[in-house]
Amino acid sequence: MFARLALCSRLPSRTWKSNVCPLFIRPFSQTKFSLPRPHGKSFAHRSELKQAKRIVVKLGSAVVTRGDECGLALGRLASIVEQVAMLQNQGREMMIVTSGAVAFGKQRLRHEILLSQSVRQALHSGQNQLKEMAVPVLEARACAAAGQSGLMALYEAMFTQYSTCTAQILVTNLDFHDEQKRRNLNSTLHELLRMNIVPIINTNDAVVPPPVPNSDLQGVNVISIKDNDSLAARLAVEMKADLLIALSDVEGLYDSPPGTDDAKLIDIFYPGDQQSITYGTKSRVGIGGMEAKVKAALWALQGGTSVVIANGTHPKVTGHVITDIVEGKKVGTFFSEVKPAGPTVEQQTEMARQGGRVLASLHPDERGEIICRLADLLTEKKDEILSANKRDMEMATTSGRLSLPLLNRLSLSTSKLNSLAIGLRQIAVSSRDSVGQVLRRTRVANNLELEQITVPIGVLLVIFESRPDCLPQVSALAIASGNALLLKGGKEAANTNRILHQLTQEALSVHGVKDAIQLVSTREEVEDLCRLDKLIDLIIPRGSSELVRDIQRAAKGIPVLGHSEGVCHVYIDNEASIDKAIDIVKDSKCDYPAACNAMETLLIHRDLLRTPIFDQIIDMLRTEEVKIHAGPRFASYLTFSPSEVKSLRTEYGDLECCIEVVDSMQDAVDHIHKYGSSHTDVIVTENEETAEQFLQQLDSACVFWNASSRFADGYRFGLGAEVGISTARIHARGPVGLEGLLTTKWVLRGEGHTVADFSEQGSMKYLHENIHVPHRILS
Repeated sequence: MFARLALCSRLPSRTWKSNVCPLFIRPFSQTKFSLPRPHGKSFAHRSELKQAKRIVVKLGSAVVTRGDECGLALGRLASIVEQVAMLQNQGREMMIVTSGAVAFGKQRLRHEILLSQSVRQALHSGQNQLKEMAVPVLEARACAAAGQSGLMALYEAMFTQYSTCTAQILVTNLDFHDEQKRRNLNSTLHELLRMNIVPIINTNDAVVPPPVPNSDLQGVNVISIKDNDSLAARLAVEMKADLLIALSDVEGLYDSPPGTDDAKLIDIFYPGDQQSITYGTKSRVGIGGMEAKVKAALWALQGGTSVVIANGTHPKVTGHVITDIVEGKKVGTFFSEVKPAGPTVEQQTEMARQGGRVLASLHPDERGEIICRLADLLTEKKDEILSANKRDMEMATTSGRLSLPLLNRLSLSTSKLNSLAIGLRQIAVSSRDSVGQVLRRTRVANNLELEQITVPIGVLLVIFESRPDCLPQVSALAIASGNALLLKGGKEAANTNRILHQLTQEALSVHGVKDAIQLVSTREEVEDLCRLDKLIDLIIPRGSSELVRDIQRAAKGIPVLGHSEGVCHVYIDNEASIDKAIDIVKDSKCDYPAACNAMETLLIHRDLLRTPIFDQIIDMLRTEEVKIHAGPRFASYLTFSPSEVKSLRTEYGDLECCIEVVDSMQDAVDHIHKYGSSHTDVIVTENEETAEQFLQQLDSACVFWNASSRFADGYRFGLGAEVGISTARIHARGPVGLEGLLTTKWVLRGEGHTVADFSEQGSMKYLHENIHVPHRILS
């Protein structure tokens, strides 16, 4: 009793609810899922796991027990219970196959033995000085008998906090091999699920016989219950479960033992791939191993149940591993009977990396030839490109899912393709001064020279939506900089992206580097791509501020280059030219309202209110049908004001803008620092001193004087194109072109030099002389 209370007291603190579970029969009409999926065919893709209604969660011994194998991992167990209860409350039918009785019993028996020994010693010695006591080896069946009731009591206490009832079922191999017992077990489980109760199943380890050979792990009809892996598989098939989640102490299935060199986690495992796997030893506890898990998983898959093997012990993921799997996220190893026609995204990334290394080794003129060929193809194949784009536009218009600004980004035209081709040829010229450029040379000592040279970053992942023109631009920059490239475009531009990628690979084939640029066409979620930190070196998002923010949150371990918002300002000073002000405001807002460099907030000096320059600006905006939102100060000056702005940090992306009043140039700078996004900001004034102060004080990526914010663009800056505009403060900032896709490495050339030569007793001295670097490329 006291041991149980002590265990329960260590559970996460929650408001305690009544011990009486609210029992109700689950009405099928109230479920949140569609009609049950016909059993016999497992899910083909991870994304379909969201449809799973009946789920078996298998908790391995390593998941349930502590590292010392004496007692349960209570915090880990509590988080798993919370996830199971949440899924149960969503209307799913949850079952748990659990280990842990032996470990829990071992803890209790050790405690009882030590207590008994200490009492006997005290009685015999009559003193409080106790000798060191040895604990005898505990028999597993006895431990199971002592621990099973406590384990179940713990589960019951945890689930009660979520108003979820549980029921205990202990089984042996005979319960499945005896037809009457098997029917009784099946009937009991179905009745418990119908009453919204979570069955908690375990092998009856107090009486279970020793494991039998693995010869019966073949075929659909027979599988012996040797461990909880085989039990979970048999149970899942018997109960026609949609999904079996097997949690262990490894991330999933590896092609060789985890921790060994070149061991790779397998994302999707297909029947027939067993020969490519090298298994290691089993986990620290339990009687199964990864080989047993794979055999059980394949048996369940053959019986129509989808399977995922994942890590249930990692402290950073345990709290959401089960729900992540059910949501279709890339967690652990997914077992599927449907093998995709093309390569996996991991294989594509490896192909791109290998191709990128060859690309980087090409002479700059050869990389330039590839880009020029791509530019030619854009004009030669314009009819095919525009035909594909027309299909995308028709589908997007029919679906009604895209706003007008996004439709404008999706649309291509002959003039757009011609502009793209011109920009690509500019990149081809600049590619001669990219990879291998010597930035610095130092004579460290006699006959010891050091160089710093430019090199590619590695594998780039560019995620873009509704803007297919991004594909050739980014591809050209990757080619020029010698980087491998992985492209993930929006499905709304699928046809256009496909033809543009085909043309890109055709151009790459000129010098045999077709694989250097890959287009992800599988059902990979963006969040899953952002987890490939061992494969991808830099992520560049091109799209909405929401997309960029989502990627920045998801990309843990991979740097993200970009900006989340384009809240650009134009400040009209009290010494501004009226003609310049009108032209700049019109161009900044109306030329392309959906662009990230379009003006979103117009700041006006207080002295200009009720003057001709103010009236003409307002008239121009009305003529251009720009919807005006009044900032708080501007609204206070008006009797009948436009709708007051909800937020001064809004990126409208349309013919809308905010107008606000400021007292001075310094007030404008302070406003921009507070509400801006460090993208692009403009001052319109004839006072050079005021303008220079604005340009110096503002820390945005782009600051302009008497020029439209729309000039913040790689093509207009002469970079040929850009992969995006970065508001970060390290690496690259502003429009990121070729230079922003390069990093450096240090090359040291010596003649047998050692550090010992430069010690106090050594014969050499450091010189550290800078050597003039002529403009040349290492080839």
